[in-house]
Amino acid sequence: MNADAPSTTEAAPYPYSGPEALRQPILQALTSVVDPEVSLSIVDVGLIYGVTVDDGRAHVLITMTSAACPVADVILDEVETALDRVVPAALQIAVELVWEPPWHADRMSARAKRFMRW
Repeated sequence: MNADAPSTTEAAPYPYSGPEALRQPILQALTSVVDPEVSLSIVDVGLIYGVTVDDGRAHVLITMTSAACPVADVILDEVETALDRVVPAALQIAVELVWEPPWHADRMSARAKRFMRW
């Protein structure tokens, strides 16, 4: 197993509230989305602030590394598409872009920091 590959047995590196059966599929879906500016998963970059699944909805709080991010719309669309593949069809998907707290490099995974040589 590649040491840099995301673990499918670890808890998500962001707050998660919802059915345990969806925790890993959602983590895997979000990990499949790559920030094209840095060629790393949005989970490794630390863009996901939280996921809540309840009341017929999968709600993802996400940020960008900068308010001027030129690929924000692409990332948001890819998150919705990735989640649509793994959550039950009855769940509405809500991807909310937030700016507070501001993103900081401390949110990056060890893998991302190694990749970026930080």
